[in-house]
Amino acid sequence: MRVALHSVLREGREDDYEREHATVPDDLLAALRRAGIRDWTIWRSGRHLFHLVDADDFAAALGVLADDPADRAWQEHMGTFVDRFEPGEDDRTNALAKVWNLREQPPRPREGHS
Repeated sequence: MRVALHSVLREGREDDYEREHATVPDDLLAALRRAGIRDWTIWRSGRHLFHLVDADDFAAALGVLADDPADRAWQEHMGTFVDRFEPGEDDRTNALAKVWNLREQPPRPREGHS
């Protein structure tokens, strides 16, 4: 499953966030993989971060990570840079509502042709 998230950086912390997030600790990478997270990409526009996460089950992964010391340490550290996650469609994960996907749209019959 793929989920999108939206978070907002604290004012003036953009460069610090990018520097700190250029690489993440190996124990965190291992924790993410154990939780079933296959990929996580983050884009930034100003203070706004947009995350695309590919996971077996993102809600379940968050449950696994909640008790993981590597993730807890990382979240605490990142809290100095990230102001908040914007609420999403799902209160538990903050996942954004998917609106459209190119690959999922079936072709439509062309008008005037049978």
